Order: sequence, then C-alpha cells, then structure tokens
Amino acid sequence: MASMLIIFLALSLFLQVALGELVCEELPIKMCTFAVASSGKRCSSETYALKDGKIGLQCKTSEIIASNIREHIEKDECISACGVDRKTVGISSDYLFEPRYTEKICSPKCQLNCLNIVDLYNNLALAEGVYLPGVCKEWASGSGKAMTQIRSSGAVSSRVAASNDSAINDQQD
Repeated sequence: MASMLIIFLALSLFLQVALGELVCEELPIKMCTFAVASSGKRCSSETYALKDGKIGLQCKTSEIIASNIREHIEKDECISACGVDRKTVGISSDYLFEPRYTEKICSPKCQLNCLNIVDLYNNLALAEGVYLPGVCKEWASGSGKAMTQIRSSGAVSSRVAASNDSAINDQQD
C-alpha cells in the first residue's frame, strides 16, 4: 500500500511538472519547505492533528509571495549551502540571526547561488525591521556578534539598527 502511495505521488508530481503547474498541497513533505508554487506563493510544511491524536505534517500554500520565482523546488545543494532545514515547520525568521545560521545565509555560496532562499530570508529580515545585506556586511566585517542581538520580537540593538538605517538610506539615494 505504501509503495502505491509513493507511485501515486511521484506520478502526480510528474504530471503537474509536465503541465507546468506546481501546487504546494500536492508536494511530498520532503520537497515542500523552500518550494514555490506556480502562483508564486511559497510552500510551507504545517502540522495538523491526526485522528489518533498524533501530529502529522502537510504541505500548504502560504500567503508569502516569492519575488520573481515560480514553480521552484529548492536544490539540496542550496539547503546545505544556506544552512536551512527541509524539516522546518512554518516560515519564521527565528533562527536567521543565530551565528551559525547567519554565517551560512550570508556565505557567498548561498548569496550567489540560492536566490530563492536569499529572497525568503531577505523578506523575513525586512519584516523584522532588518536589512539582510546590511546584516551580511556586518557579519563579513567580523562584527557578527552584533547580529545576534536581534530578537524574533523585532527588537534590534542600536548598532544594528543604525547600520541598517544607513544601508537603507544609501539605497534610497
């Protein structure tokens, strides 16, 4: 029975790709996180309650729109290069500003080759009031510890906020 389900999922994914349509709800959970549907909306692994009281995972379409990216399933190389995890549930910036993740997200290998992940975390950082290129510039200059002062609540250390304000002002000029 399990092999029939795998065959069905593989065929449905193949058919959608052949027809040029990627629908989050029809992706296997192992391909869901960091995928982008044909609509341009990001896919997200979400939990749900099973009848037996256990928790299951399902792939859902989020309301987060990817910039100029459609019908995309992230490559394993980018998952590794950017230090992210396909098992992530939901979409959150919580771990973005932890040193080991900031280093990966800001690495040239991630920044130059994994535009989907960079776009996602740039938008998440902006929602926190932080400019990701400014964070990466600070990190590259060796003052990465300042970046860890950013909390999920959106609170930003004064040094980081000032750095980001000047980076945003530079862009507007």
